[in-house]
Amino acid sequence: MMTENKEMEGILVVDKPRGITSHDMVSRLRRKLGMKRIGHAGTLDPMATGLLLLLVGRATKASQFLISLDKEYEGTIRLGQTTNTQDAEGEVMMESPVPELDEEAVREHMASFLGDQYQTPPMHSAIKQGGVPLYKMARKGREVVREPRFIRVSRFELVRLALPEVEFQVAASKGFYVRTLAHDFGARVGCGGHLSALRRFRVGDFTLGAALPLEEIESLSSTEIGRRLLSVRDSLPARAL
Repeated sequence: MMTENKEMEGILVVDKPRGITSHDMVSRLRRKLGMKRIGHAGTLDPMATGLLLLLVGRATKASQFLISLDKEYEGTIRLGQTTNTQDAEGEVMMESPVPELDEEAVREHMASFLGDQYQTPPMHSAIKQGGVPLYKMARKGREVVREPRFIRVSRFELVRLALPEVEFQVAASKGFYVRTLAHDFGARVGCGGHLSALRRFRVGDFTLGAALPLEEIESLSSTEIGRRLLSVRDSLPARAL
């Protein structure tokens, strides 16, 4: 049985690798530190990589505030293919020819996604309806009406155009699904699309520059990890404490 380390608390900024869930990262740190009271602030899909905030001890109380922080990502949209999960991990449902697009046209489409708006969450998500996660319904072939969520996209910029791929950066508010943006962008272009790569590089004032890769975390001792924890009081505004 795990014994709670009441001395250890803080925020561990990590760089999640592709292929594991955010909960997997939590489980590994729990085993490493011998603690139960560890959580995360803002899920990353298994396909996604990048910045994940792990909360240790009493730092878990700051989860609600940390989840509400704006986030920034870089990723790739693959035009011409839609999938049932809106990303590269799903089954291709439709393929269409990709129209000739220049950078100006792509930027015009991107600009149409800026600002306050409502976004319908994907069926393959952890949002619960009637106590059941949507992804469990989706796996059984069910699709239900989802309530749109109010979100804000403050930045959506083209990084590189190499059709059928569009590399981008986006900054958005809590509750935003980047794969839904990719799906909707493909629909607006007229050929469909899905998210083929994603990396989160900022959450509020936290950046990847301070993040530890999983390999390094697993090589450190519990004491060394403790030294890497950021103080919640020093990391958050006074209004959040």
